Amino acid sequence: MARKRPEGRLDQLLDCATRVFIDKGYRRTQMADVAREMGVSAGTLYGYVEGKEALFHLLIDRAFTGAPTDAPELPVRTPKPGATVARLRERLAAEAALPRLAAAIARPRARDARRECEDVLGELYDLVARTQAGTTLVERSALDLPEIAPAFYLEMRRDLIARVTRWLERRIRARQLRAVPDVAIVARLLLETITWFARHRLRDRDTPPVDDALARATTIDFLVAGLLPPPSSGRTSS
Repeated sequence: MARKRPEGRLDQLLDCATRVFIDKGYRRTQMADVAREMGVSAGTLYGYVEGKEALFHLLIDRAFTGAPTDAPELPVRTPKPGATVARLRERLAAEAALPRLAAAIARPRARDARRECEDVLGELYDLVARTQAGTTLVERSALDLPEIAPAFYLEMRRDLIARVTRWLERRIRARQLRAVPDVAIVARLLLETITWFARHRLRDRDTPPVDDALARATTIDFLVAGLLPPPSSGRTSS
């Protein structure tokens, strides 16, 4: 049998390491745990990374995209203090650009309110689904590494809620979406609902299997229906 290419083994290592870090948390994870999950000796791992800190940094580097930007020079060196948090901020900012949401905020009115809602919420759903492994890794690791929590909770998530809130406010003022008691709460409700169906349901043992496309379509359809004015108002489009 032909040996796996080094890139393939590195991908295998990172997939296994992600599972272990999520299961055990950062502090309890040992290199031996990752080696056991991968089915290799602990010494083999040190051909790829210098240690746990380097491995975690590499996971953050690829966690939200599925692969490093550039092929790393092996073994990956232990990062300098603060480098992993800085890399996390870069990855989160790149993933959370959300061009459809940005375009919707920039427009004074939607040409078609329903279509715009479907586009914006679909973009949010796809973001959460695409980054679910990386996000779960960061949330689990933040319990042991409080220095990464501000980048995820205070910067990325709060900024995302604020942007959704601005979009909703513009459309409510234009009477293209229905008035609500508190716009910021609705923005959080949208994101939390999307997050559960796009990410948390995958780890909920009591949730029966649901087709991914069906979960996405149902979630967006339900949320859009809750945002639009009643059909009799005739205000679903410009």
